[in-house]
Parts: sequence; C-alpha cells; structure tokens
Amino acid sequence: MIIPFSPPFIDEDVERAVLETLRSGWITSGPAVLALEKLVAEKSKVENVVCVNSATSALMLVLHWFGVGRGDEVIVPAYTYAATALAVMHVGATPVMVDAALDFNIDVNKINEKITGKTKAIIPVDIAGWPCDYNALYKLIEQKRNVFSSSNETQKKLGRILLLADSAHSIGAEYFGNPSGALADITVFSFHAVKNITTAEGGAICITLPTAFSNEEEYEKLKLWSLNGQTKDAFTKSQGGSWKYDIVYPGFKMNMPDICAAIGLAQLKKYSQVILPARKIIFERYVKKFSQHAWAELPPQDSDEKKSSYHLFALRIRNISEDQRDVMIEKISEQGVAVNVHFQPLPLLTVFKSKGYSMKEYPTAYDNYLREISLPIYPGLDESKIDFVVSAVALAYRQVTA
Repeated sequence: MIIPFSPPFIDEDVERAVLETLRSGWITSGPAVLALEKLVAEKSKVENVVCVNSATSALMLVLHWFGVGRGDEVIVPAYTYAATALAVMHVGATPVMVDAALDFNIDVNKINEKITGKTKAIIPVDIAGWPCDYNALYKLIEQKRNVFSSSNETQKKLGRILLLADSAHSIGAEYFGNPSGALADITVFSFHAVKNITTAEGGAICITLPTAFSNEEEYEKLKLWSLNGQTKDAFTKSQGGSWKYDIVYPGFKMNMPDICAAIGLAQLKKYSQVILPARKIIFERYVKKFSQHAWAELPPQDSDEKKSSYHLFALRIRNISEDQRDVMIEKISEQGVAVNVHFQPLPLLTVFKSKGYSMKEYPTAYDNYLREISLPIYPGLDESKIDFVVSAVALAYRQVTA
C-alpha cells in the first residue's frame, strides 16, 4: 500500500471552479479573489480579509504596514517554519526567538524576558493547527504597554505591541469558541498546496484591529499596497473606459490570481461540513490506536478551551534519539508510507545559525523536534489506510529499539 503524505483535496467541484475561471477570460486578480476574501471573512467571523500570493508575503506586508524595520525586534517561536522569521528579516528587523512549550507552540511564560523597547510585534504560531494561548498573550502585551515605543502614527494609534498570529495551519480551529482568524490583531492564513485549504500558493490577512482603527480603511490600504500601490487593479482597468490609474504608494506585487482563488473557493465552501470533519475523524482514530502504545506521545487534543484544525498529527516517540527517529522515518517510508517532520527548529538552519542563534537556548523546541514524526492526515484516508500507517510506525519503532 502506498500512502502519500499530503495530497491536495481536488474533487469535481474544484475542477469545475478552475475551468469556469479559465473560460471566463479572466485569470488574475478579480471577482474570484473578492469572493474568497468574503468567504474567509465569513468563516473566520472577521470584518475584512485580504488575499495575497503567500502567507510569507502576508506577514511581510503586515509588518511593513506597522512600520517594522531596521533596529526593531519581533518575537517569534524557535519552533516554526523558517518563513515566520524570514518575513521579519525581509523588512529589516531582527527575529527574537523564544522556546517552545510541550504543546509545540511558543512558551508564553518565556516571552516576557525577551521583550524590550525595540519589540514591535509578537508572532505566535499555531503549530499543527493547535491554537496558542491568546488570552495570555494579550495579558502580557497589556502588561508591557509602558515599554512599547512608537515610531510612526500606526504604532502610536495601537499604542502597544502588535499581536500578529501566524495561523498558517489553523483555519477552522477555535479558541474559547472563537474561530482562528479572529484571535489576534491581525491573523495570517496559508493556502499553500499542503494546507487544509489550498489555492496552490496563497495566503490571507484577517484584520481585527481595535476600535481606534477602521478595519475597512486598513483593508483598502493593504489591498493597494499588495498591488504596487496602484489605484486600480487589472480587472477594473480592463472595463471599458477605466484604463487610467495612479501609483500612490511604493507597494509590492503580492496579489492572488483568480485561477488560484477558484481552488480555494471550491474547497472552503465544503470545509466545515466535509473536509474538517474528515480530518478530525482521522486524527481521533490515530489517537485511539496510538493510545495503546506506551512509547507514543500524543499531540494536544480538543478541550473546552481549544479545538484543533487537525492540520498535522504530530506524533512524538518517547525515549528515542534523533538518529533513531531518522531511522524510524526510513523504515516507515520503506513500507510505502510518506511521513514528515514539523519542524526543524530555526537555530538548526544555516541562515539562523550563522547569525548566532544557538539551539542550546531552546531545549524544549529541540526535544519536541528530535522525537517528532508527522503522519498523513487528509480526506481520503479510510480506516484500513489509517491502520496501515499505525502498523508501519509500530513496526519501525520495534525495529529501531530491538
């Protein structure tokens, strides 16, 4: 049996939506993008959503909007994909890393010591679709309000550290009954090919700023900046007599095309009723099966406070070394099951190691990583395939610990 790790959810409705867009004669940013923005806003219970070409672009755009730049610091988890920190570096600021907690997410208790007068934003990451502790994050930010130093009008208007959620994994997750997307000042989703909802490549910015801001005005600003600061998009310009435009800001080229939005629209329309419940069923069957093995450390599970999006099943193996974990992955792969690791902590990677970040400073992140194996979890895995994955992992464990 061959089980891939994370194939995209492509059914007849997705194919139909893409064909309709192709046949419409318009494939770059246009009505499909606007429709996707509206649907993401509806699902996330937020006022405004800007769709762009990637979650990395989304993070960069928001940091730029907040005026984060050279000399500033942004707090990020050491345990995340590189893009979280690279976005900070791309705007000229310095990522300040914080160790992980046992649930893989940033350890809120360790953020306090990293906050300085240079701190402009905190970017928590909902690893595997499990929400961070946003109440604790806001409480900490309020406690540090007197430390915050404003360097522009936007920062002055907020008057505190920006909470920018990297929710690349967590569309559909909940925190105290509130959906991911509405939990921070601004939230970024990823629609990359392996995510719960995909547009092949893409991302979304959910805007839920406090009342000092007009979310509609900030939406318009971010839309403008995502398209070179141009006052009319290509679709509007294509309408008869609407060719004339202006460039009013030195913006970026980060817009999402309609051909990509069409994929996401078709998927998102059945996300709550079909895709997310299917992922939950698979997650729960893994829990049931691996609970029978003392060596299996299960990922966080739904509670009254938090509900996952079940993006990953991040299994940790007790009392093994990094080398043993790597051999386990080889043995699992030999049986036809594709697995992965999420993630290599940032200080292990050359670009960060060369800047002086040391893995020794983030022991929990390293311990989580060295024992972690991400298992396939997506619609299309029936009971027999799930059981096959579990058996493959169990056999690999026996082989490396014999």
